[in-house]
Amino acid sequence: MFEFIKGYVAGIDQESVVIDVNGVGFKIYTSYTSMSGCVEGEAKKFYTYMSVKEDDISLYGFTSQNELKLFKELISVSGVGPKVAISVLSQITVADFSAAVVTGNHKVLSKVKGIGPKLAQRIVLELKDRIVKAELDQGGSDTVSTGTGDAKAFFVKDQTFEDAVEALCVLGHNQAKARAIVASVYREGMTLEEIVKASLAV
Repeated sequence: MFEFIKGYVAGIDQESVVIDVNGVGFKIYTSYTSMSGCVEGEAKKFYTYMSVKEDDISLYGFTSQNELKLFKELISVSGVGPKVAISVLSQITVADFSAAVVTGNHKVLSKVKGIGPKLAQRIVLELKDRIVKAELDQGGSDTVSTGTGDAKAFFVKDQTFEDAVEALCVLGHNQAKARAIVASVYREGMTLEEIVKASLAV
C-alpha cells in the first residue's frame, strides 16, 4: 500500500520512529541501523512494508532499500516473523548477512538474539535455494562483461565473484543486474565481504 513514507521525525523510541507527514503521524517499526540516522525534527524517508494480520496492522520501514529487501526475504522464511527479522537487521549488517547465506555460515546468524541454531540453518537453506544460478554469457565463456558497450571490462570468474553475485540475488537483484554491479567493483584479491559492501554502495 505504501511504497515509502517521507516526512519529519516526530518521535523515536526503542523499536520505532514516528514520521509526521502533513500532520499525520506514521509509526514505523525499524532496525537500530535505520534508527541511528534519525534526528527529531529532521526530514527522513522510509521504504516501507505493511504487515496485515487479523488483530494487527503494522508498518515496518527502513532508510535503505537493501534493508527492506532483506527484511522481506527474512519474513518469507518459515518461523521468521517481522520482529525476528528486525532483530536480525539490528544486529548484523546486510553485507555480513548476505555473506553468511551464500557461504552457508549459519553460526553467524545463530548468534543473533531470537534465532537458534535450527532456525539459522533454515534461513540459510531457504534463502540460498531461491538463488537462480543462470549463466548469462553465451557458450559458457569464462569471462563476465559489465555490459558497458565499447568500454566493456572483463573479469575472470572465480568462486568469490560468484558468491558475491549470489549475495546480491539474495537481496532481490536479478542475475543480470547482480553480475553487472559485482563486475563494476570487483578487484582481484578482494574478500567476499569487501565485494558485497562495495556492491551495495553502487
